[in-house]
Amino acid sequence: MAQIVWSLPALADLDAIADFIALENPVAASEFVRRIFDHVGQLVDHPNSGSRPPELERSRYRQIIEPPCRIFYRYDGHKVFILHVMRAERLLRKGRLAARTRQLKT
Repeated sequence: MAQIVWSLPALADLDAIADFIALENPVAASEFVRRIFDHVGQLVDHPNSGSRPPELERSRYRQIIEPPCRIFYRYDGHKVFILHVMRAERLLRKGRLAARTRQLKT
């Protein structure tokens, strides 16, 4: 069983996306956040179940998809670190995940 650890930047990402959705539909925003947390919660028992992001090829990072978002994480054998949440139509900047991993260590 893995422990889920949300980085502060990932929570801020999720909050910003939910805020945007809430402008039109607060109930949908609430449901969206619940779906994200439910999906991430499955990583407790299946931490390697996410796919490898295609733009990163052979990296240690994985992603799960909960439309309209991609949730990026890293599993170290004991903990699942949620690093970044982004809208699926946006492009991932390669250095973003490494920078957020370094932030966890400080």
